[in-house]
Amino acid sequence: MKLYRLGSVSWQNSQLLYHALPRVGREGIILLSPASPYVCIGYHQDAKQEVDVDFCRQQGIPIFRREVGGGAVYLDGEQLFWQLVLRKDNPLVPAGKEAFYRKFLQPPIEVYRALGIPAEYKPINDIVAHNRKISGTGVGEIEDYIVFVGNLIVDFDYQMMAQVLKAPDEKFRDKVYKTIHENLSTIKREIPPEDIPPTDALWTLMADKFAEVLGPLEEETQVDAAWQAQADALALQFLRDDWLFRSRPTREEKGQAGRRVTIRAGVEVHHKVHKAPGGLIRAIVQVEEGVIRHVELSGDFFFFPARRFPYLETALIGVPAETEAVTEAIARFYAEQHVESPGVTPADFAQAIV
Repeated sequence: MKLYRLGSVSWQNSQLLYHALPRVGREGIILLSPASPYVCIGYHQDAKQEVDVDFCRQQGIPIFRREVGGGAVYLDGEQLFWQLVLRKDNPLVPAGKEAFYRKFLQPPIEVYRALGIPAEYKPINDIVAHNRKISGTGVGEIEDYIVFVGNLIVDFDYQMMAQVLKAPDEKFRDKVYKTIHENLSTIKREIPPEDIPPTDALWTLMADKFAEVLGPLEEETQVDAAWQAQADALALQFLRDDWLFRSRPTREEKGQAGRRVTIRAGVEVHHKVHKAPGGLIRAIVQVEEGVIRHVELSGDFFFFPARRFPYLETALIGVPAETEAVTEAIARFYAEQHVESPGVTPADFAQAIV
């Protein structure tokens, strides 16, 4: 298998390259970091709901929607990315999502431990040290491949993270900042500065730990023409506003979080948020005479295969707006479509919808 040790790349390529690799039919582990900052949102998220778009544009901070689940995050060169691309039928891929996470999070865990940081796996897909998250991860399926991405966090701009996220007022934003600072750690917070190896040594350590799980790796340091051409082609889609905003009504048009708006007798629209173990679910639901007529779902959860997610919304049209009926309809959809959503059950979606 190839190890693509690319170092610092453009912010666009730090996302586009792992989206392009499966599309050119290759497996590999990519190690890189972005040359400039940006905000990245999960595949199922609503950009205007999660990110302060106006602030980002005023500050010249790009926003990117990835084809991988998870939440919105501020990314910069102080984070060293690993991006694993494997065929679904690769013998290295274990059965079950949690077994997959546990296996392929072991290399970054071992990197942290080698630095003297007591990192450990926390289900469903987190790495923690001293009960604080110390790596951001995400997973998705592209073509016939599984893509698993994450980072070593050398340092983190907590203030900027709080600024780029959507917040109703400064008091709430201050609370977001304090909560992130209390619950997210970095290498610089965990060990003395003099004990932090140079970046090249961290890359080497990460390559060695992945080789222990993946087997011998053939190292390359350049992006070849075919791979870059595919990344450039994807940029034409992924850097457009209609991809970022997904051409659907904004949350502001439908009311604020936790609100219910009665349009007329028997017709209402409500917006609700539910926190499941596997992520946050947001739902906008239109109900007429007790029956669901329209539903929009978003959030920072993981859903496989992602391409079937829109059909879940369609499957709920005409279902009675009752917890039991919605749960049964979603469970039936899961069985028929052979989908998975680690840490998020049909009952969790029903909690957000009803």
